[in-house]
Amino acid sequence: MLRFKILASTIPLVLAAFFARGELVPGTRPCISTGEASVQIAPTPWQAQLHVSFTDDPVLATVRVQIVDAAEAADFAVVDDIDSTEAGACDVTAATRFIAISASPSAAAPVIYLSDNDNADYRIFVKSRTFTPRDAAALIVGARGGHAHMVAAAL
Repeated sequence: MLRFKILASTIPLVLAAFFARGELVPGTRPCISTGEASVQIAPTPWQAQLHVSFTDDPVLATVRVQIVDAAEAADFAVVDDIDSTEAGACDVTAATRFIAISASPSAAAPVIYLSDNDNADYRIFVKSRTFTPRDAAALIVGARGGHAHMVAAAL
């Protein structure tokens, strides 16, 4: 009976740790290193400092991201066909900024239009097994604080 009580008392602790951490076994999430800090897709929405969403309507977008065919033409390129990674490049620290991709747009959050068209705020190139173009777009917009590149440059 005592064993059952001990087991019953540890289950809430395990569940609390699961929800606080966001997962039982940490997995790799898309991440980029930006100088002293890193920007990473959040394991859970409530851990994110910035939420972004995507739209198929360019009129609703606050940030436009173009997918390009060559890394040389991109503002941000993701190529992960190498076997090794830079040690500590995306370690989670106090300076890590977490980004969440929301299913529905919010008035206060960036809304990204992802396309192949010119006249974009950012251009990305993605050749990856772990990153999707949506992940890369969310990370570059998150690294820039959610602001459109061209609008910020014009100010």
